[in-house]
Amino acid sequence: MTTQISRRTTPRINVWDLLARFREVGIIVFILLLGAVVTLRAPSFLTVNNFRDILMNISILAIVALGQTIVILTKGIDLSVSSMIGLVAMMVGFVMRQYPETPIFLIVLLGMALGTIAGSFNSIIITFGKVPPIIATLGTLSVYRGLVFFYSGGTWVNSFELPQSIKMLSKGRLFGVPNLILIALFISIIVYLFLKFTRTGRNIYAVGSNVEAAEYAGIRPQRIIFLVYLISGLLSGIGAVLWVSRFESAQTNTALGFELQTVTAAVIGGVSISGGVGTVTGVVLGAILLGIIQNALTLVRISPFWQLAAQGLLILIAVVLDKVIYTRVARN
Repeated sequence: MTTQISRRTTPRINVWDLLARFREVGIIVFILLLGAVVTLRAPSFLTVNNFRDILMNISILAIVALGQTIVILTKGIDLSVSSMIGLVAMMVGFVMRQYPETPIFLIVLLGMALGTIAGSFNSIIITFGKVPPIIATLGTLSVYRGLVFFYSGGTWVNSFELPQSIKMLSKGRLFGVPNLILIALFISIIVYLFLKFTRTGRNIYAVGSNVEAAEYAGIRPQRIIFLVYLISGLLSGIGAVLWVSRFESAQTNTALGFELQTVTAAVIGGVSISGGVGTVTGVVLGAILLGIIQNALTLVRISPFWQLAAQGLLILIAVVLDKVIYTRVARN
């Protein structure tokens, strides 16, 4: 009589799978390590005022990066966000200069409407024109920036020409916290709930993960793709109004190059360029990491030109890491 002895084997922990599931934890650890190193060089880094400044500086970035994230989840990209911000900021600035008594909530609605209209052109070109997103939005990036000069005639809207109401939109405080930070937090929560708990949000992930499977499931990918560029335009419009409020001006070079920062925040936050993977928490952490890097370089008196180099390096590292992680996970 033979007896069979069954051995209980403990499942082997897959490091790559853990990295894929908990990318946010890695970002938090990196932020803490970076903060510790910077504090050794510049003790003023570890102060409440400095952290408030960092959050103020990345609030608009976080808002627009969330719109960029929704686009990237469908395997797309929106390179026109910076020019949309510049165009909407200029148009809003002119309205505020001409009609300073306009209620602030109408100005916010105007910015949202203008941003959505700009985003709709991207949607039409990509969905109906069948133009690849990177080409379409690269084209509208130049078109919208040209419209900034055409609309403004090369002039600026300066601080003294703007009413106090628009300035207080971002600089006012509630319970000691600047409005700009609270607005960014509120929008982040809305986007989180939208992506996680609505059918449309789940469809966005589905289209990015496997467009053919999404079609078999009854999802219309073209509608989803049309929608995500509208959302990106909408959030860019909000960002434009907040930009005018934060910097108290509208210039022809407003938000120039800002699209790179939004892509960086999304990618280093764990949003896969292959689509279908990414979280709101990761994007916000990615924006905070960028803000800390910019702040740290300033405190340790390193040339601001290195900020662009740091952003580019972070994109390369994040993309390579993303590919390595998901290739290893797929093998296992």
